[in-house]
Amino acid sequence: MVLDGKLDEQDWKDAYVATNFFLNYPVDTAAAPFQTEARLTFDDHALYVSFVCFDDNTPAIVQSLRRDFDYGSNDNIGVYMGTYNDGINGFYFQTTPYGVQSEGIISSAGAEDGSYNSTWDNKWYVKVIKSDDRWVAELMIPFKSFRFKGGASEWNITFLRSDLKRNHTSSWIATPIQFIPASFAYSGKLKWIDPSPHHTTNISLIPYVAGGTATDKTTVPTTNSNELQAGFDAKVGVTQSLNLDLTVNPDFSQVEVDRQVINLTRFEFQFPERRQFFLENSDLFDRMGYPEARPFFSRRVGLARDTAGNLQKVPILYGARLSGSLTKKWRLSVLNMQTKEALNLGLPGQNFTVAAIQRNFWKQSNIQFSFVNKQSLGIGAGDSSRFFNKDLWKEKVNGPDSSRVLNDYNRVLTVDLETRSKDNSWYMSSYYSQSFDSFSTNSNASGGGSIQHTKRNYSFFGGSTFIQKNYNAEAGYVPSKGVYPGVVNIYGSVYGTIYPKNSILVNMKPTLDLVAAVIPSGVMTDKSAIGGYSFNFLNTSVLNASYSYTFQQLTNDFSPIDKEKFTNFLVGERYNWNRLIVNYQSDQRKLLKYTLGASKGGFYNGNNLNFNGEVNFRYQPYGSISVRFDYNDLVLPANYGKEKLFVVSPRFDLTFTRNIFLTTFVQYNTLLDNVNLNARFQWRYKPASDFFVVYTENYLPENLVSKSRSLVFKFTYWLNI
Repeated sequence: MVLDGKLDEQDWKDAYVATNFFLNYPVDTAAAPFQTEARLTFDDHALYVSFVCFDDNTPAIVQSLRRDFDYGSNDNIGVYMGTYNDGINGFYFQTTPYGVQSEGIISSAGAEDGSYNSTWDNKWYVKVIKSDDRWVAELMIPFKSFRFKGGASEWNITFLRSDLKRNHTSSWIATPIQFIPASFAYSGKLKWIDPSPHHTTNISLIPYVAGGTATDKTTVPTTNSNELQAGFDAKVGVTQSLNLDLTVNPDFSQVEVDRQVINLTRFEFQFPERRQFFLENSDLFDRMGYPEARPFFSRRVGLARDTAGNLQKVPILYGARLSGSLTKKWRLSVLNMQTKEALNLGLPGQNFTVAAIQRNFWKQSNIQFSFVNKQSLGIGAGDSSRFFNKDLWKEKVNGPDSSRVLNDYNRVLTVDLETRSKDNSWYMSSYYSQSFDSFSTNSNASGGGSIQHTKRNYSFFGGSTFIQKNYNAEAGYVPSKGVYPGVVNIYGSVYGTIYPKNSILVNMKPTLDLVAAVIPSGVMTDKSAIGGYSFNFLNTSVLNASYSYTFQQLTNDFSPIDKEKFTNFLVGERYNWNRLIVNYQSDQRKLLKYTLGASKGGFYNGNNLNFNGEVNFRYQPYGSISVRFDYNDLVLPANYGKEKLFVVSPRFDLTFTRNIFLTTFVQYNTLLDNVNLNARFQWRYKPASDFFVVYTENYLPENLVSKSRSLVFKFTYWLNI
């Protein structure tokens, strides 16, 4: 096979053809006006996939040449394979008319259409050629680059095309409009007449070298540091469906900085994980529990806050993860990571162990058992001066006496159950979780359940969770921790979908969301109702308007701006307010596109006017310039606070070729009184091998005087053994 996009080999001429693609969007009752043909063949080393995408001379829409492109912003074609034949898990490989690649992992559990994780990265190859009436893509995917059950006679498979310039989505298997065609509930079968390739040695070694220099002018005297380090990752195919990932002295200096936000709530904001080692095959860990109580959140490993609340890096010594499929019904994921002692943060060396085993049943259902253990090493009762981090100690009151109790471990056991009907219309889930530590022996559980029903013209969702006062998932994400003395959350949503017969709208959606929170004393401390109506237009634009009512009886002292500077809202105080919210998304096919939002109304005992959005101009296909903003004009009475808070984030994303990228990201945050510059250069000189240069600087906003700066480089090389 010659990867040239010409499809003139005899294997392609003899291959079966998947054709007669059906529209899924904007209607699901017609054949795609511009059809697609898909073919597959293989040899001992690779699976080959080809697509013939019939088209005209209308220019294709692509955001840039950057790998792992945004599905919704690009014309693209892809293959979606359930290589375990379990109806739940698999892989996808996509390409654009410019030959830009994107690959990822599919997990059908956890949402009505599943989750699609594009952070998984591996070696595969593509060639695209274009002509007046079609574009042809030829893919070569080595069998070593993905996992599958050796000897299986069938895989789930489907092909999905996004024709953004016409706002059309089509697929090989007809799929109702309320679901996306990449769901394995609506897939065909790839039948292996000959057995699929048997297991061969599959080991990849990915060493790196990184170094840099940093200057911090906020210290007296100014601190200068230089660093040079090396380490490696390794991927070992234990079987064709089970993989061992190893990392020694990992470095994540190339990871993009967090997008800053103005958080005016009482709860911790959950920034996304961006470090690839934690993201690959992470679905079993990510869906433990519910969003109100996640037993494991990988950003707790290798990151911690200092006494000023700033996020700092905790060096990681090593890590290992074994993940994949044991059989058609059983999946496993086990992670172990060891951090170094970080005296600047008051932390000893810590070991994190996370294990999850999942049993699939019926067509798309599963039960999962999980265990999380966080263990502090080498500490004793006399280490309070060295290891002062607040997570290690707690005041314990015994009558008139009190003492500090050392907590050197935290463990959480969780069971999750998910069931889904064959056609995806019904989805039910539940979980129960219990924590164990030195702080408490009772009231340390969390649990919940929910049900969702989705049809063509309506859907509803309802559920409830409880979190007891001593539930403590130190390696997880529990936003109500420190806010409620235990809580029961109740929520429900009803959505309608109307398909008007006109040439402007795809559909209209009325929505209603209800939420309430009750603490153990029986007092309802929170309740909210949001009613909305959205219009989805054929030109890809969206208009949404909603009206919200919020009530809160505070369970902790709280200031949305600065508790040291302004009068705090106090425990027991009651507030209610209303807000009007309008959002508009422009035609996403234009070179200049934008999303704008505005809200106006009450906020506790005052008012808040908010404007937010993003404006993006793309220079196709070489990149884009965008500006994201969030502005709050907060007016509270007396000394509660009167501030104009905003974040402005211009971003320059240039893709000179499919292998050379430059991203420059600036963030001005008035709440933090800081301007942050982050510039990242990436050269993918070989498949899955990169050279990075990253420059970061922080400034005082008034006169742009530098506070700190760093320049780092990183060189990685992917070596197959």
